[in-house]
Amino acid sequence: MSLENAPDEVKLAVDLIMLLENHDLPAETVLKALEIVRRDFEGKLRPDSAP
Repeated sequence: MSLENAPDEVKLAVDLIMLLENHDLPAETVLKALEIVRRDFEGKLRPDSAP
């Protein structure tokens, strides 16, 4: 499957991986940061969260 035909989430994942790898950070640091991002975006899914 070519990336241009991939779903948006796959394209975003590839972009994020490239960005994070370019910063040469420890994997543990990246995973901790991604968990923070995940919690933030999960909060945006709740109907009571502010826009």
